[in-house]
Amino acid sequence: MISLTKNNRFLNTIWHEPVDATPVWIMRQAGRYLPEYREVRQKAGSFMQLCKTPELACQVTLQPINRFPLDAAILFSDILTIPDAMGLGLYFKEGEGPGFEHPVRTVKDIQKLSVPDPELSLRYVLDAIKMIQNELANRVPLIGFCGSPWTIATYMVEGSANKSFPLIKKMMQEEPLALSQLLTVLAKAVCTHLNAQIKAGVQAVMIFDTWGGMLDTLSYQKYSLHFIQQVLTNLIKEQNGQRIPAILFTKGGGKWLEEMAESGCQVLGVDWHTSLHDARQRVGNKVALQGNMDPKILLESPSIIRAEVERILEEYGEGSGHIFNLGHGITPDVPPDHLAELIDAVHNYSQRFHQKGF
Repeated sequence: MISLTKNNRFLNTIWHEPVDATPVWIMRQAGRYLPEYREVRQKAGSFMQLCKTPELACQVTLQPINRFPLDAAILFSDILTIPDAMGLGLYFKEGEGPGFEHPVRTVKDIQKLSVPDPELSLRYVLDAIKMIQNELANRVPLIGFCGSPWTIATYMVEGSANKSFPLIKKMMQEEPLALSQLLTVLAKAVCTHLNAQIKAGVQAVMIFDTWGGMLDTLSYQKYSLHFIQQVLTNLIKEQNGQRIPAILFTKGGGKWLEEMAESGCQVLGVDWHTSLHDARQRVGNKVALQGNMDPKILLESPSIIRAEVERILEEYGEGSGHIFNLGHGITPDVPPDHLAELIDAVHNYSQRFHQKGF
C-alpha cells in the first residue's frame, strides 16, 4: 500500500494541516439511497451475504466514490460482525433490524465468549479491504470501523434492536461486574479487529458509539468511554510510515466533548444537536471535528441544502480541522442528486475558509 493518497484533504484536515477546501464524506454513503447499491444487495440475497462476500462488499464501498467527488471511502461492513464471529447467530429481518439467535443474558453466557481471530472468523472483512484498496488505487483514503464495546453489548444483551434497552439496563443495575466483564472482552475484540483492518490497509478507523448517548454521565464514563479508551490506547498508531487516526462518534454525546477529546482519538464526530462553533471552542485544536448536518436536510430542496452547508461551514469558521459529514447516517429516501448538491456546496463554499492557510 502506498502511504499517500492522491486526495489528502481528509487526512491533512485531521492533523490540522492546510487544505484547499473542507473534506466531506457521509456516514452510510454506501447504502440504500443508491440504485446501484440496491441492485447489488438484491443480487447478494441478504445483507449478511453482502457483508461476507468480499467482491460485493468492495463493489458497494466504491459505488459512492465512483459517483461523487467524496474525500474518503468507508469500508462496507457492519458493527455486529464481531458478535456474529463469537457465534451468537446474527440475522437481519426486513423492517426489524438485527437480531441474535443466542443473546448474552447471564454470567455463564459471558464466560463462554472469546475474542475472535480476525484472520479466521472475520477474514472476509480483511479480504474486502485489500480488494477495495487495490481498486481505489490511492484515489482517497479508506476508513475502517467497529461499533463501540457498549453499543455492541446493547445488541448482544437485548438480542434485537430495542431502543428502550430494558435488559442491559437491568444488567447494569443488578450485575455490574458481569457487564464490565462483557465489555472487557468486547474492548479486546474491537481493538484486535481494528488493528487487523489497519494491517489490511485502512488509513483511518472509526468507533461508532451509537447508543452511548442513552446513558447518564456516570454510566457513560463507566460503561462506554472507559472501554473506548481501552481500545484507543491499544490501537496501532502508525502503519507503513503513515499515522493512523481514530474517529470517535457518540450519538447524543455533545455534553461529554471535553472528556471524549481526552480519550486518545484524533477526531470527534458531532451530531446536529451540538453547535460546531461551541464544540470548537470547547476542544480547541486538541482534536478535529466531524459533522454535523441533520440528515433530514437532504430531503429538502437544493437551495435549502446549500444554505445549510454554508451555515455549518461558517459555524466552524476559518482554518483546517473540520470534516464535513452528516450528524448521523444518510437515509434510504434521499435522492442521490441531493447528496451531489451537498458535496459540491461543501467544496465550493469552504474554499474561502482556507485561503489564509493554503
